[in-house]
Amino acid sequence: MVLSVNAQENQKKKGTNKGKFFVYWGWNWASYTDSNIRFKGDNYDFTLQDVKARDTPSAFTFKKYFGITNLTKPQTNARIGYFFKENYTISLGVDHMKYVVNNDQFVDIDGTINIGNTKYDGVYNGQQIQLTEDFLRLEHTDGLNYINIELYRFDDISSWFGLQSESFQINITEGFGAGVLYPKTDTSLLGLDRHDDYHISGYGLSAGFGLNVTFLKHFFIQADLKGGYINMPDVKISTNAADSASQDFFFLQNNILIGGKFRL
Repeated sequence: MVLSVNAQENQKKKGTNKGKFFVYWGWNWASYTDSNIRFKGDNYDFTLQDVKARDTPSAFTFKKYFGITNLTKPQTNARIGYFFKENYTISLGVDHMKYVVNNDQFVDIDGTINIGNTKYDGVYNGQQIQLTEDFLRLEHTDGLNYINIELYRFDDISSWFGLQSESFQINITEGFGAGVLYPKTDTSLLGLDRHDDYHISGYGLSAGFGLNVTFLKHFFIQADLKGGYINMPDVKISTNAADSASQDFFFLQNNILIGGKFRL
C-alpha cells in the first residue's frame, strides 16, 4: 500500500505526456549538397552538373525574427503535434528553408539548346558554362517549403544529471519524417518569362535528433539537428507549362525552437 501511494506520488510529480498537444516555432540554418539540375522545354533539354547552392538566413534583429509582419523572412520551422503515447509524438509542420544557386559559378553542361540565342544555342557534352544573369538565376526563397509529417520519440534523461524536478525536465528526441515540397521558385532562364509562384514540386524524407529542455511543465526550448533528402522532378521555371526543371539533393538543418505543451 505504501509502495503504491509512493508510485502514484512520483508519477504525479513527474507528470505525463500522453494526451498532450505541443506547438513550436523556430529558426533554421541549412546547407545543401551539390545538385545536377535538368532543364527541359520545347527547344532545349540540358543538364547542369554539380550546381552549388546555399541558404540565406536573415541577419539577426529582434524585428526580423520576432516581428509579426516579418515572420517568414528568416528561415523558420513551425509544427503542431500530439503525444499519442507517453514517449511518442505524431506531428505536422513546415520547414521554411531557402535555397539559392550561387551566381556566376562555372559548371559542366550536357544536352542541347536551340531557342534562337546565338550565344547559347548548341550541343553540349561536358563543356563548362558560367551561370551569368542572362543564362540562369534560380532560387527557392519563399521558400524551399518542406511540408511534412513526423514520428518522434521523447526520452526523459533528467536522472542522468541527478534532477527530479516537477518543473524542469531534460529530454532527448529522435525520429523521422516525410512530406512534399511546395516551393516558391524564382527563376529566370535564357530570357524566358520569369516564374515566381508556389507549386508542388516533389517530396522529401528526413530524420533528426535533438535536445529538449522543458520548464514550468508547459514550456520548452529545443535544439535539433535534422538531415534529409529532397527530390523535385517538377520545378516550374517559366510561365510556359512545357518548361520545367528537376533536381535532387541532401540537406542538413540546425534548428533552434521554442514551444509549449498543453492539454485541451
